[in-house]
Amino acid sequence: MNADKELDEEEVKRINLLQSDFFSELARLFDPPLPEGVPLRLEKIVASADIARGDVVLDVGSGTGILIPLIQTCNPEKIFACDLSKVMLTRLKEHYKYVETVLADVRDLTLPDLSIDVVFINACYPNIVDKRGAFTNISRMMKKDGRMVISHPMGKSFVDLLKEKSPFPLDDFPDRPGAENLFRPYGFDIRKFVDEPDLYILLAVKRLEH
Repeated sequence: MNADKELDEEEVKRINLLQSDFFSELARLFDPPLPEGVPLRLEKIVASADIARGDVVLDVGSGTGILIPLIQTCNPEKIFACDLSKVMLTRLKEHYKYVETVLADVRDLTLPDLSIDVVFINACYPNIVDKRGAFTNISRMMKKDGRMVISHPMGKSFVDLLKEKSPFPLDDFPDRPGAENLFRPYGFDIRKFVDEPDLYILLAVKRLEH
């Protein structure tokens, strides 16, 4: 699922459907309580985006809304939650009625150009099949100087464990040089990079001249 790889459209749809079914079956496992230490690390992830009052936030791969209450404490103007699983989004909406949910692959979102201040891709980056399409579309939707946070509250090693059980392919999180090469064509500069055993945070900022 390399960002430069040409992808067969039917294969993208097939893997997306596998993911939707897989995570729909696991929806209840995402209910609190969360594993020890995870809530604090989620706070660090949200804080890294420096959300300002009135910002518009997009949560990609939102699941049942693990980041939503933390985002809401920053008083954004609007929160969009995007996911492939209708079951996940239904559960999210039950708890957070103020969120606008969108059942879609992020590459297919039709939000207006330059309309989003902050994008979170938490515990979801490895699952994105069409990365070229996803980040092209994210770049289109983001305002100049917008912040994109790619993260995982249990670190890169957790993805290695998931690979053993996943019915679909999962990518590794990029290291810093890899991230800089990956996101430069989409108009992003890497401003923060944390790669600890139990926490991964990549903060990328949309360049003004892009």
